Amino acid sequence: MIKGTRDKVGGVSPALAEPITRTAVGAVFLMNVWCAVMFLGWPENFAASFEVGGAPGRAIVQAFGILFLMWNATYPAVIWRPRAHRVLFAVILVQQALGLAGETWLVLSLAPGHAALWATGMRFIFFDGAGLALMLLAYVVLQRSNAR
Repeated sequence: MIKGTRDKVGGVSPALAEPITRTAVGAVFLMNVWCAVMFLGWPENFAASFEVGGAPGRAIVQAFGILFLMWNATYPAVIWRPRAHRVLFAVILVQQALGLAGETWLVLSLAPGHAALWATGMRFIFFDGAGLALMLLAYVVLQRSNAR
């Protein structure tokens, strides 16, 4: 370790760690809930992005909206009291990483000729990757504030 870096890097104020965590997790939560509401309320606007249509396409997109809500049911507790729910926060990070890995696998396994589906997958990868990075940073800040 480089002399003196631990104090500079590791010293995160507990008073600052919780707002950082709330902001990071809250931003991802709001984006996911917004997507859920859009998928549930206006599925026809998104069906073509998944290369589905008609009543089955509507149902599939709405099911995605329901899955978004299910996936995010744990976020409010972490937003409310991040320090008290660190284990739950770790579970959220694992869920996010699994989602990102699964989306990446799906995109990489697509046969040629599915441009709309590929673009949709890439949007999910981008947003879930950014969300994971943001929340992972907040988790590290929270953990370092506990070690102080």
